[in-house]
Amino acid sequence: MLARRLSVSRADFDVAIVGAGAAGMMAASVAGQGGLRVVLIDHAARLAEKIRISGGGRCNFTNIGTTPANFISQNPHFCRSALAGYTPEDFLKLVRSHRIAWHEKHRGQLFCDDSSESIIDMLRAECDTGRVAWRMPCTVHDIGQDTAGFVLSTDSGTIRAGQLVMATGGMAIPQLGSTDFSLKIARQFGLKVVEPRPALVPLLFDPDHWKPFADLSGVALEVKVSCGQTGRKGDGGQFVEDLLFTHRGLSGPAILQISSYWQPGQSIHIDLAPGQSIEQLLLDARPGNKQQLSTVLAGLWPRRLAEQWLADMPGYEGQAGTIRLADASNRFLRDLSQRVHQWVLAPTGTAGYKKAEVMKGGVDTQGLNQKSMQAKAVPGLYFVGEAVDVTGWLGGYNFQWAWSSAVACARALIATARPV
Repeated sequence: MLARRLSVSRADFDVAIVGAGAAGMMAASVAGQGGLRVVLIDHAARLAEKIRISGGGRCNFTNIGTTPANFISQNPHFCRSALAGYTPEDFLKLVRSHRIAWHEKHRGQLFCDDSSESIIDMLRAECDTGRVAWRMPCTVHDIGQDTAGFVLSTDSGTIRAGQLVMATGGMAIPQLGSTDFSLKIARQFGLKVVEPRPALVPLLFDPDHWKPFADLSGVALEVKVSCGQTGRKGDGGQFVEDLLFTHRGLSGPAILQISSYWQPGQSIHIDLAPGQSIEQLLLDARPGNKQQLSTVLAGLWPRRLAEQWLADMPGYEGQAGTIRLADASNRFLRDLSQRVHQWVLAPTGTAGYKKAEVMKGGVDTQGLNQKSMQAKAVPGLYFVGEAVDVTGWLGGYNFQWAWSSAVACARALIATARPV
């Protein structure tokens, strides 16, 4: 049985959802199919650009290994209820129902076989099934309240709705139209905001200090990276992923992951040969080996990195690479190994929101109900997706949070509209 329409004479809609991205469309489709009159509003001229570019154009739409441990928040337990209520398998059922071909690429990451457009089309079709009204492109200029609920001043005129969902995401990739609008509305209604900053973003270094490595741009290898003193998960983060050298610093999955944990002033710790002992490998290969160290190390590493690493060895004036392995002392091999396994760097900053995949921080979860995403102090006002202080790791986790938080919100919207 469909939920009844809200008994508010002045409301044009039961629910207004601002933001037609992943979380917004998901919430709109579920609420609409639950019988609510939903309007979905977005200022962009083209639908869901962030979904379109994600995963290299194939949309890493979830991760089958999703757990609360894959998210960062000042309240790490907040995400548990929503994630349990709508799981990666639940979203995968929806994907299958639309006959979207997909594959698992790496460590539980699921991608479309063809294009991200498949996910956009699926969400649009689900909204159409729920008879969702679209206002797009349409900018919301102001939001207030009256006795009927919420009043939105927009390019399409005044829109009144009994309940309001803010799903405009965060500030990452502003070139696609990202804004801090959800955070402004949160503050307007008295909610606290955890200071936002770029996350899943490349790290930059002092140009003078980075100069020896700038020419390594494009070199990639698997590393173990940690942040803080211990590097334990939950205590600074630790990841084994690929690292990529750039002209200005470091990128690649390992760096994007650790950037979500890094704080200004902290150092990052990199093991450039995880799971190996460079010292032992060289000791084992040393007897009678007349090869230069640069040649030997190039058999273990990308050649450009091996040559630069040896050229930068202190005390050898750029000649360390010419030493024959058979002539290398135990102390030299020990020092070389220590530098390989314990490279400590102090980033000067990040590449900013233009290069960030997500925003960390957002609406303080202490002010939200974890089962419904509703503001505790403002009945009828909800926040979902990236706007909330829940930030996932790289690898499909942020999309899963979008789906899970949106469904939790939509179910709550439907429940409040049903007769007691």
